[in-house]
Amino acid sequence: MQKFLYQQLQQQTRREFLAGSGRLLSSAFLATTLPNLTFASESQLDFSRPISQPLAPLPPQYPSKVKRVIYMHMAGAPSQLELFDYKPELAKYDGKLCPDEFLAGKRFAFISGRPSLLGPKARFSQHGQSGAWISDHLPQLQKHADDLCFIKSMHTDQFNHAPAQLLVHTGHALSGHPSIGAWTTYGLGSMNQNLPGYMVLVSGGRDPDGGKQLWGSGFLPSAYQGVRCRSQGDPILYLSNPDQVSRSLRRVLLDGLKNLNQQNYQSEGDPETLTRVAQYEMAYRMQLEASDAFSIEQESAQTLTAYGATPGQGSFANNCLLARRLAERDVRFIQLFDYGWDSHGSNKSEALDAGFIDKCRQIDQPVAALLTDLKNRGLLEDTLVIWGGEFGRTPMQENRGGVDNAFAGRDHHPNAYTMWMAGAGVKAGYSHGQTDDMGYEIVKDPVSIHDFHATLLYLLGFNHHDLNYRFQGLNQKLTGVKEAHIIAELLA
Repeated sequence: MQKFLYQQLQQQTRREFLAGSGRLLSSAFLATTLPNLTFASESQLDFSRPISQPLAPLPPQYPSKVKRVIYMHMAGAPSQLELFDYKPELAKYDGKLCPDEFLAGKRFAFISGRPSLLGPKARFSQHGQSGAWISDHLPQLQKHADDLCFIKSMHTDQFNHAPAQLLVHTGHALSGHPSIGAWTTYGLGSMNQNLPGYMVLVSGGRDPDGGKQLWGSGFLPSAYQGVRCRSQGDPILYLSNPDQVSRSLRRVLLDGLKNLNQQNYQSEGDPETLTRVAQYEMAYRMQLEASDAFSIEQESAQTLTAYGATPGQGSFANNCLLARRLAERDVRFIQLFDYGWDSHGSNKSEALDAGFIDKCRQIDQPVAALLTDLKNRGLLEDTLVIWGGEFGRTPMQENRGGVDNAFAGRDHHPNAYTMWMAGAGVKAGYSHGQTDDMGYEIVKDPVSIHDFHATLLYLLGFNHHDLNYRFQGLNQKLTGVKEAHIIAELLA
């Protein structure tokens, strides 16, 4: 027995020595590195609110020009080579076999064998004092060249739609993480307590591949998830009272539910119970304001014509007009998803010289009208507008099984693509980054998804390290654990 106790004590002493040595070495390492990581140290900001008011407004960490965001995502990834990244050199090699260096060690979603290069299927010209190159597919947007801040060096590490969309909107390619809009409303709350702080509008006939997780709240409380709105009927399901249920009767019913939920909270202590109460109360207040916000028939004929909007129909044009109406009602984060931008060339609707042009026509007028409308109303001064997809398209013609697709089309390309921003906080009439002569690789100022997120949060008034939420033992962040940089050149 004494021998056993001696061996146990000896092992325990050895474990303590090794553990103590590890702690000593760790402390020495941190002592030498912390002075260089002061910006990366995470502050514990106070995001607490009354439980019954999860969207109560909070000030940003730093002064910010941006009060609200309108983010337009073109689901399917529009081709930058037909819109904003002008490559006349690529046109010279149209139909020539792709160089070996483009293929060695690369993975593609569909391309196999040795594809041919594909010249731009659009004409380009320069516009505004900035001289921005914009294709003739977007003649109305060309007029706003000096309002736009282009990022021509975006890149991602995902080449399939769903994970790439998740990465763009949540900072992670796997599900379960909060979206940008959820982080924004968690950090800042809502300026209008009669409408959700985060609203989502979808067009194009179906949801994006990433689904509702793209506007979900992940591990944040559900009060911060996006509220998807409908283009026809009630803008939000169950907003109207059922037949023979008056507004006063609904108030009585809600009071009864509130009492029951409060009793449940007192016994169980689940904060989601009070979140549910807050959502019921929000729905009651929304009955008047949401119905008014979505009534685009109140707009003048001139405004409807400017957007190309038609009351009672679901369209991207209607959603752009609704975005302006929500912005002027101080909704914090407004997200538009438009499906149908996957231009593989496998059929006419996916062809760069057919279906892609139709998609451009559908968005050109409404986007230009939205920018004009925001500017005329003084809203562009404190609204940040974002436009982009989840990745780019290859400079090669897509082939499958070594055979070119039937129509002009491009495969998914994570290495380089273009996004743009306009409005509060960003440098207007500016183009950031550059790709090579073929539009294949970035040769100047690359911007990762995490860099984009860090810059967006900075524009909203936050150090991306400090906008965090404790979950599974970590201070979780939109930018995750990977290195991220604020792109100072984009800032006004």
